[in-house]
Amino acid sequence: MASSDITPDASPPRSPFMDWARGWMTTVDHKRLGVMYISSALLFFVVGGLEASAMRAQLSWSQLDLMEPGTFNTLFTMHGTTMVFLVGMPMLFGFANYLIPLMIGSRDLAFPRLNAVGFWIFFFSGCLLYYSSVGGEALYGLAGMPDVGWFAYAPLTAINYSPGNGPDYWLLFVLVGGIGSLATALNVVVTVATMRCEGMTPLRMPLLVWMISVACGLVLIAMPPLSAASIMMLFDRHFGSHFFDTQGGGSAVFWQHLFWFFGHPEVYILVLPGFAIVSEIIPVFSRKAIFGYPMMVAASVCIGVVAMGVWVHHMFTVGLTAGMNSFFAASTMIIAVPTGIKIFNWIGTMYGGRLHLKMPMLCCVAFLFQFLCAGLTGIMLAIAPFDFQLSDSYFVVAHFHFVLIGGLLFAIFGGLYYWFPKATGRMLGEKLGRWHFWLFLIGFNVTFGFMHIPGAMGMPRRIYTYQADRGWEIWNVISSAGVVLQAAGVCCLLVNIIRSARKGAVAGDDPWDAWTLEWATTSPPPEYNFEKPPKVHSRRPLWDLKHPDDTDGAYE
Repeated sequence: MASSDITPDASPPRSPFMDWARGWMTTVDHKRLGVMYISSALLFFVVGGLEASAMRAQLSWSQLDLMEPGTFNTLFTMHGTTMVFLVGMPMLFGFANYLIPLMIGSRDLAFPRLNAVGFWIFFFSGCLLYYSSVGGEALYGLAGMPDVGWFAYAPLTAINYSPGNGPDYWLLFVLVGGIGSLATALNVVVTVATMRCEGMTPLRMPLLVWMISVACGLVLIAMPPLSAASIMMLFDRHFGSHFFDTQGGGSAVFWQHLFWFFGHPEVYILVLPGFAIVSEIIPVFSRKAIFGYPMMVAASVCIGVVAMGVWVHHMFTVGLTAGMNSFFAASTMIIAVPTGIKIFNWIGTMYGGRLHLKMPMLCCVAFLFQFLCAGLTGIMLAIAPFDFQLSDSYFVVAHFHFVLIGGLLFAIFGGLYYWFPKATGRMLGEKLGRWHFWLFLIGFNVTFGFMHIPGAMGMPRRIYTYQADRGWEIWNVISSAGVVLQAAGVCCLLVNIIRSARKGAVAGDDPWDAWTLEWATTSPPPEYNFEKPPKVHSRRPLWDLKHPDDTDGAYE
């Protein structure tokens, strides 16, 4: 062989798949990271839904024995933890990542590498939690998974009550995931504060930017106490401290204070992005500017402030003073005021508009009705004597599922249908979307609407079976039947996403005739978002471009 035929620096051909995978795994592009957050949340949503389905099967009739009590405890722990930390929060960060730089005319978030670090820390924390199924000590339940509830109350987490290492995985998951959440929330807040395009004053920002910024501010305030509590609990379990050990002079109620100081703002951390999505969709499909923009901004900020002072309404039954109960009952009712303002503003936007009931708008209409129901039952539970009777019952379970599923999840569905064309350049199928919508809507209300009844009849939560003489069977079998419809609806959504991403109708740059900046660039957007930094002259910059002769300043 001639020496000229030897090529010592030649390398084997690179796999296109490996290049594609490497590109996604090493990306710092906010759009790709947003898609990764949302895709991960959808994956965990399916897992959490399967866990809930197994629990409903066990409870569908009295004295069933489909699983062991420890397995049931593990399922409701993993279901609640998954839905709150691995579905709701990554959805928030996914929409924030993808949309906020586009909406404020920026080319990326302030700290792109920190953004990537935040995602991978979150994803690692989720893997760490589920690794407990094989890495944990198999004492009972599903291998070594935690079985202490998503709230991990002391003394359930004490080493003598839970000697396995499932609770350790849960505590480490919260601690590690909290680091990722803080990194991303800080990134979003700094981006909104410093990287808005020319002309975008605070009162010209889209409502989505305002509301997600408030939610990220709540993350920065509420997450550190939970992280600190997790460290203290680990010290209690392994290093002989007694922060929450009542026999050693600690206080189990102290854990509840620290947990719910995070846990109730967490409701608004999750729901405010849902409000944000609805606030962008309803005006576009009503063909009207949002009614009362300044009041919507003020209400969002008020929710963020008051949300920090309502956590004790989860603790009315622990024996606090009458004065404390009265104060937190009043603060819980007060927070309904800015929330009610938002509902009236959304209805005011729809009133007199030319409504287009496409899939995004249908999801928002369902959101309005179901979140109103959730708010009304929330006010009922804010009345301390009423809460004494129904605390830890299935009435409470129905209430918070109306908040987080009926409210937040339908807003997320609306956001997926609305911005899927922007991310992929293709439309989600309308026909399959309506199948998804109606199946899930009917199934949800069958499951959780009827769940109020056994709760009011005294059915406690977190039980894995019940006696046949309680009169709960018919309501539980109805609730469990609704899960089948919900599962069918989710399957329609997943099929729709996969089919539409491959061969859906071409969307064009602005399929909804919208007016915020993300629709001013191509679909999907280029890596740099905007060839030239945009300039903004009102709250509806695309309206200005489409109607340059319109000098009406009513929306300024």
